[in-house]
Amino acid sequence: MLPVDKGTYLLLLETAETGPLRVGRRIELQLQPGWYGYVGSAFGPGGLAARLGHHLRADARARWHIDFLRQHARPVEIWFACQDRGTEHRWAEILAEWRPASVPHPGFGSSDCGCRSHLVHFARRPSVGVLRRRLRDGLAANVPLHHRHLEPAGLKR
Repeated sequence: MLPVDKGTYLLLLETAETGPLRVGRRIELQLQPGWYGYVGSAFGPGGLAARLGHHLRADARARWHIDFLRQHARPVEIWFACQDRGTEHRWAEILAEWRPASVPHPGFGSSDCGCRSHLVHFARRPSVGVLRRRLRDGLAANVPLHHRHLEPAGLKR
């Protein structure tokens, strides 16, 4: 179960699809097979549970950039931390600078900030251990980092 606390999350998705994907009015993303990592934040009512609940519903109306990608990619994992707003931008920067990650479309998910992108692509699934270390680098020492595997029907209990 996800907390109603406010915080930052990384949604890891997998797809085998290729080709163009229209995202809103201005973005056309070239889908590549592999893994996508999307960094977002949940500081509104209902916190992480509400925001991630929206992103995980297959029938959710597309509201944010990630919702368009979500229609073509399967969510596999969620990483999250209940920390201040700056975490979202630190995580986006950490992931964008990590090789083997690439930035498939500058500006994706970051139209309201100065980040290069909040979306990265991996040709192969990133190592859980390395991903954990990288995300920990973006958190204060006393803030816990949480990780959840997903099933096709939602969260594992």
